[in-house]
Amino acid sequence: MNRIQLKRSRILRMALSDPMQPEDKDEPFVLRALKIAMVVALYWFISITMVFLNNALLDSKELDAPIFVTFFQCVVSVGLCWLMHFLSKLCPGRVDFPSLKLDLRVSRELLPLSVVFISMITFNNLCLKHVGVAFYTVGRSLTTVFNVILSYFVLKQTTSFYALLCCGFILGGFWLGVDQEGVAGSLSWTGVIFGVLASLCVCLNAIFTKKVMPVVDGNLWKLSYYNNLNASVLFIPLIVVFGEVGNLSQFTRLTHLHFWGMMILGGVFGFAIGYVTGLQIKFTSPLTHNVSGTAKACAQTVLAVAYDASSKSVLWWTSNMMVLAGSFAYTWVKGLEMKKIKAPVDTESTTPLKTKEDSGV
Repeated sequence: MNRIQLKRSRILRMALSDPMQPEDKDEPFVLRALKIAMVVALYWFISITMVFLNNALLDSKELDAPIFVTFFQCVVSVGLCWLMHFLSKLCPGRVDFPSLKLDLRVSRELLPLSVVFISMITFNNLCLKHVGVAFYTVGRSLTTVFNVILSYFVLKQTTSFYALLCCGFILGGFWLGVDQEGVAGSLSWTGVIFGVLASLCVCLNAIFTKKVMPVVDGNLWKLSYYNNLNASVLFIPLIVVFGEVGNLSQFTRLTHLHFWGMMILGGVFGFAIGYVTGLQIKFTSPLTHNVSGTAKACAQTVLAVAYDASSKSVLWWTSNMMVLAGSFAYTWVKGLEMKKIKAPVDTESTTPLKTKEDSGV
């Protein structure tokens, strides 16, 4: 194993391990469970609130400027990164954040990822704008399917039969959901297309992220900083090309503090979701995080239907359950497969160590 591989594995262990773990061995189960419950609740609150907040900003009848809204959230994220940087200098023992500086070489090397990143967040917001919160889970449900497809064609990795069966279940739920939205007369093919493109970009974003992590020394906060910085610059010509400057000039509430407060709050929640996601993985596990995300999507859909006071058919709810059940089952199947792969590797790696210890080396 070369030095780069060792560095990556060390970074991964640091990211996923709990620094308080040695002290938590004697921690009461009730206290540990309470901490986990609070972290999961925080993740749910930030994630669901962010979706509803973005929907409120994007669904405005007066302002049709989704790219500007997304651009501003990236600017807020860059500003918050610098704020955290300065706080870490002022309170080094309490605030842990990497040192930031503008390195044009790093920014240039991250440019392909940034293009995928702005596509992902733009299509996400456009999907949300056209389909609403209730159908958002189904509209963006093909991420898992694209993950399997890209793994085969790009990474040459095959997928097990049971995992493919789960993907089939998700596809069935997606098409049933589209059909039921059409029956209800609320189907937006534009929103569905944006949802499909967003799902594809989520997978591409994960692939590009893995490739460029060494450029930022494996630090996710540095990656977030440069990604949002590049996106803030790249969004400016898009705002002009899509005619959103004119829409902004005609917006009557452009000088209202309430509007800018909502915009800033949206950016803060967009920044916070990265932190709480890492926090939930740290206190639980990547598998539990995915299960929590699936359950959160279910709760989000129920809240959206209740908030809109809309009535949905049994088949519409069935489509949502199919997507959520397929996503949960896929996570569970992949978790079992990872354990099977890990077991022989652990056996091989521990055998030589035991031999050395027994021989007194």
